[in-house]
Amino acid sequence: MFRNWRIGSVNGALLAAYFIPAWTLVAFNIMVAPVHGLYERPSVAVALFLSDHLQMAGMSTVRAAWLLALGRLTVVAFFAIYLALLCIPRVRKNGGSDEALGIALVIGSLISFTSMLMASKVGEMAALRLHATELLLLLGAAIVVVIERPAPAPKIVQKTVETAAPLALEQAELLHNR
Repeated sequence: MFRNWRIGSVNGALLAAYFIPAWTLVAFNIMVAPVHGLYERPSVAVALFLSDHLQMAGMSTVRAAWLLALGRLTVVAFFAIYLALLCIPRVRKNGGSDEALGIALVIGSLISFTSMLMASKVGEMAALRLHATELLLLLGAAIVVVIERPAPAPKIVQKTVETAAPLALEQAELLHNR
């Protein structure tokens, strides 16, 4: 069963195993109580940056929190699509699931990078470490996906069978000459 698994497929599955539950819980906490969920550890740097540097009011902060939750759920959805496509052997061998993984990696990297920048601006070191670790995980997986290409399909070579003697002086063989 594991003969046709590539390193990128296993790496993507392990990333999905981390990001799906972790980011789903964070997003649902933000959706249930936007301000309280935004001030929890995974999103506290974003909340402090929004309130300190951008001076956002209450409703604007809630909208920004919902936007962050939507971004995280989008990444979760693409990781789930990747896992569903990974279960089909033909798609896995051809690398058909790499597109969903690539979209999840790009959006997740953008969210983690901006959260890391915000954490460094407000001086929140625990959040900075968390977002830097997530960013390195996502970038490492992106490098593996870009470098490791799926195995090319075998080319079918057909040999021509010569039944007649070779033509003298390379004359063209016409239908009436047979």
